[in-house]
Amino acid sequence: MAHRFPEPPAECADATLGLTVPMATRARVRAPELIGKGGWLNTGDRQYTLADLRGRIVILDFWTFCCVNCLHVLDELRELEEKHRDTVVIIGVHSPKFVHEAEHQAVVDAVERYEVHHPVLDDPELATWKQYAVRAWPTLVVVDPEGYVVAQHAGEGHAHAIEKLVEELEAEHAAKGTLRRGDGPYVAPEPVATHLRFPGKALLLADGGFLVSDTTRHRLVELDADGESMRRHFGSGERGLVDGGPDDVRFSEPQGLALLPDGRIAVADTVNHAIRALDLTTGVTTTLAGTGRQWWQGAPTSGAAREVDLSSPWDVAWFDGRLWIAMAGVHQLWTYDPEAGTVRVAAGTTNEGLVDGPGAEAWFAQPSGLAATGERLWVADSETSSLRYVDLDGAVHTAVGTGLFDFGHRDGAAAQALLQHPLGVTALPDGSVAVCDTYNHALRRYDPASDEVTTLATDLREPSDAVLVDGDLVVVESARHRLTRLRLPEEAVRVADQAHRTQRAATAITPGTLRLDVVFQAPAGQKLDTRYGPSTRLLVSSTPPELLAAGEGAGTDLFRDLVLADGVTEGVLHVSAMAASCDDDPANEYPACHVHQQDWGVPVTVTAEGTSRLPLVLAGMDEQG
Repeated sequence: MAHRFPEPPAECADATLGLTVPMATRARVRAPELIGKGGWLNTGDRQYTLADLRGRIVILDFWTFCCVNCLHVLDELRELEEKHRDTVVIIGVHSPKFVHEAEHQAVVDAVERYEVHHPVLDDPELATWKQYAVRAWPTLVVVDPEGYVVAQHAGEGHAHAIEKLVEELEAEHAAKGTLRRGDGPYVAPEPVATHLRFPGKALLLADGGFLVSDTTRHRLVELDADGESMRRHFGSGERGLVDGGPDDVRFSEPQGLALLPDGRIAVADTVNHAIRALDLTTGVTTTLAGTGRQWWQGAPTSGAAREVDLSSPWDVAWFDGRLWIAMAGVHQLWTYDPEAGTVRVAAGTTNEGLVDGPGAEAWFAQPSGLAATGERLWVADSETSSLRYVDLDGAVHTAVGTGLFDFGHRDGAAAQALLQHPLGVTALPDGSVAVCDTYNHALRRYDPASDEVTTLATDLREPSDAVLVDGDLVVVESARHRLTRLRLPEEAVRVADQAHRTQRAATAITPGTLRLDVVFQAPAGQKLDTRYGPSTRLLVSSTPPELLAAGEGAGTDLFRDLVLADGVTEGVLHVSAMAASCDDDPANEYPACHVHQQDWGVPVTVTAEGTSRLPLVLAGMDEQG
């Protein structure tokens, strides 16, 4: 049963302005208990309840490891986690979208892969998610030292607001005597010795060796042709954005690799939001593009490469005279022009979904793998479980996949075939492509000539990339920490069909008009700054498009009346909201501003018993939960 917040929040949305106005009082709501069938990680096998954490400020991070926005939030929380280690306990509540993410070992792997240094509750059945009425990945919930919910934030960009709230709670509860300081419940797991640790991508070198992104160890590793013997590595092993030689350079979770025309190797330095270049001859790494800051709505989307922010570049490939970048963090493809030293958006609107067409109108969902042929740039579009491609005119097409919520393992005609969160794609000599079908632990093949999908191999462990070597495929088995050489089979492997939909329950909505309210409460000490126009944005669409008779499109109000079409009984509402709040200090001529944003994909069913209002919390708490 979903926990509800029956009382008004401290501020509520003004229906005429789409802003927030103060409320006189707010009833305190007891935080529901933490329940997860998978148990606890990073606690030394101890099982915790909220009562065990009384006296501490608890931040619940509802996340799932497929979600790049969730990974951004993990990074945002690192500084806060360290600064307030004696008063704050962050609890990751792992709430899976894909079937693979409900596997306990996959969660164990993800916690190590992304260096999660706080306790994690494995909740494969979404029990705690439902108790807290969460609707989106990621969502942060703050619980005070007495066990009451005091704030909820969906999406990214809330770390500054949460830190201010933490400071207020520390002062308040220290004065009341209800704050308990001390060590937290985190217990680090024992390290495991392997040559590679969750490698991401690989590149075949001219002499037959391999360069591999050793992602979790923040370095690049050069291997012999056997794929096992280490020649040398590049990177100190510590997170950072530092150029230099093999022992001095620093990366942060590097992923994709591509050969540039000048012989250097481009590196997608994912968590640094940068593109680096490694010169194997000198061993020196330099920065080609990015500032080290994450791109936010309103920031430039073209310009001098070292002056433009990027967002979680996951892979790179040389195609049509430019370096293409799978910009997973904003659901776009960008390009880097080495001669001009510039970057720009090439395809994608930043909206998350599966929409084909001209590059400027197409939608992606965490593009994570690229492979170029003479006429096509193939894209593994992970969150839509799809294989896409860009043609020489810049138009985007879908070869396999149907959208954000359908996935599985099904071979056959491409229109009916299913993948599950693929991260890699490799062009094959016969014109077909191999797909690293990551969450199915399989290698698949799509043949454009027959328009069919087959399975080449199974029993891999989270394959994330593959390179062609003398007719074989060398696969990066990320969760087995190794490269695996596979002979391309003459016949496909037979696999029983499996089709899945995300296990989130659909929201029942009433026919006719649906009121959409995005709840945003400016953090303490901040306000929506309207001096230069609206500081909020709301974009709405649907799958299928026929679901909405009216109400789709962009606007600046954080509320909208949606008119549902007659005869369409189910679908998905796609909602993207953004709000920018600035420090409320009249004496400061240039106040610091903070962007809060989130995309929701809300499965809905239309029924007479449904609700006529759909509240989505961007920041604050909605009175109807």
